[in-house]
Amino acid sequence: MEQRKSLAKGDYSANNIQVLEGLEAVRKRPAMYIGDVGIRGLHHLVWEVVDNSIDEALAGYCDDIHVEINKDNSITVSDNGRGIPTDIHEKEQRSALEVVMTVLHAGGKFDKDTYKVSGGLHGVGVSCVNALSTHLKATVHRNGIIYQQEYEKGIPMYPVKEVGKTDINGTIITFMPDSSIFTHSEYKYDTVASRLRELSFLNSGIKLNLIDHREQDENGADLTDEFFSTGGLKEFVLYLDSTRERLIPEPIHLNNEKGEIPVEVALNYNTSYTENVVSYVNNINTIEGGTHVAGFRRALTRTLKSYADKSGLLEKAKVEITGDDFREGLTAVISIKVAEPQFEGQTKTKLGNSDAMGAVDTSLSEALQEYLEEHPKEAKQIISKVILAAQARQAARKAREMVQRKNVLSGTGLPGKLADCSDKDPAVCEIYLVEGDSAGGSAKQGRNRKFQAILPLRGKILNVEKAQEHKIYDNDEIKNIITALGVRFGMEDDARALNMEKLRYHKIIIMTDADIDGSHIRTLILTFFFRYMRSLIENGYLYIALPPLYLIKKGKQERYAWTEDDRLSIIRELAPEGKEDSVNVQRYKGLGEMNPEQLWTTTMDPESRSLKLVTIDSAAEADHLFSMLMGDEVAPRRDFIEKNAKYAKVDV
Repeated sequence: MEQRKSLAKGDYSANNIQVLEGLEAVRKRPAMYIGDVGIRGLHHLVWEVVDNSIDEALAGYCDDIHVEINKDNSITVSDNGRGIPTDIHEKEQRSALEVVMTVLHAGGKFDKDTYKVSGGLHGVGVSCVNALSTHLKATVHRNGIIYQQEYEKGIPMYPVKEVGKTDINGTIITFMPDSSIFTHSEYKYDTVASRLRELSFLNSGIKLNLIDHREQDENGADLTDEFFSTGGLKEFVLYLDSTRERLIPEPIHLNNEKGEIPVEVALNYNTSYTENVVSYVNNINTIEGGTHVAGFRRALTRTLKSYADKSGLLEKAKVEITGDDFREGLTAVISIKVAEPQFEGQTKTKLGNSDAMGAVDTSLSEALQEYLEEHPKEAKQIISKVILAAQARQAARKAREMVQRKNVLSGTGLPGKLADCSDKDPAVCEIYLVEGDSAGGSAKQGRNRKFQAILPLRGKILNVEKAQEHKIYDNDEIKNIITALGVRFGMEDDARALNMEKLRYHKIIIMTDADIDGSHIRTLILTFFFRYMRSLIENGYLYIALPPLYLIKKGKQERYAWTEDDRLSIIRELAPEGKEDSVNVQRYKGLGEMNPEQLWTTTMDPESRSLKLVTIDSAAEADHLFSMLMGDEVAPRRDFIEKNAKYAKVDV
């Protein structure tokens, strides 16, 4: 791919590369470095390489990044940065390119003069990618020369060599993940596109291009997307709220680059009942928040309350206002850049830097105060929304207390329909949320009563995306889920936060029919968990059961198929001579079609079942998807269905 000229010249050489330790353990314990060896770990390799290019952009030397998914599912990432240094590293006495590619914790991230801020904080990224790839090729355009080195499982195939002349700067990395390490080998276009879109909003002015050579559009051209933002977080908030009705016409936006910690914040209010605050530090999604989010909440509450008090808008309301009320219907994105971020835990999901709180608090307070004074009409709309939220919160609190009081008054307080398990250790216990009484009956008979509980759900639960919070606790099926799980709402700093101290099961399994209605019910349940019990997802407690789609019989032989490919493969196996008429294929549309023994064997037996762990790769994308699928706006949902219609399967 053609490389663009770099934006500026900087002193970036082998002396900037600092080596901390070797690369030995990566192939033995890959999950320690990239999280897991499943689909998330596979995509994490792409993020690590792209992060290096983004870091070049943050340093001011790159504005064009390309990501290509090749036909063989290898990945190529190229940029127009300065190019990885290739001169001899003084300590290692070999090319700095080889050091960066083969030594763990080696990179420019540890040298403050090279990168002021960096997402790839630990410098393990590209060397880990190399170690976990069967083949990787690094091509560097630098100082008028094209340099190249290739590796197999992290080991150089030859020393860095010159392969040509060039008048551009940049780095090209092509790698093939090792299929003996990863359980998945196929990259998902939408997953990569989602991350690149996110990065474009977080780094305005940088062009991110995605090309998929595996799939062509209607014109026969490779599938492509270009992500480029000039408005930054303001455009990000508009994207997140594109499926909702806005309360104010334009987001409130601040971009403060003064001081040691640059702060960018955009926020908007909509007519929904949920809060959606997404935060980033050096482009890393801090899903657990941290000091920057605490500073945001403190400034928002204090500034809005002060304005409301001065304007007299609260006098007639006769309702106590709390911090929660200022965040109902709020969509906000917080992005800060920190030279030395301190994250709590290995996952980099919660920021601990104390100075970040003050930086965000001060910046937002000033910007928000100025906005409220200059936009009195919008300010009044926001405060009116806050008052309604306070009134609804009081009703919701009473509804929550009623649900939770029921637990105390009636002993266990467990729903009558719950068939509980005998073991009381949450770590080994699991509960199936089953669609319908019929399937619930089969599940109760087929289960292992020691550790498996069954809660049948009647019909479709309430769509929480369109309902006020107090209405949710009035819904019988939702009340049953809450009481069966044993969780409570309300923590010291957040009345809506989930208290999981008395959680009764560490596996919560959604089991619905494999038809359109079953998919809808599953989405309704997932929406409820995402909006009101997200910490259960973040802790890895929520799963989806995968009942088989087909029962295939030939004579006394019976085989189950979970996918269309499984079905075809089994038919070919049972009828090798092409006599498909001798094979009987039964399509399961409902769980109730299986007897208890079949349901146990296919869907509930830990030895043979398939479960999908529900995860949140991007909270922002998840929010956008749920609000689009389950919200009031029809047009975005119609566009989504039309775009994805070719992937749908029709039940006949």
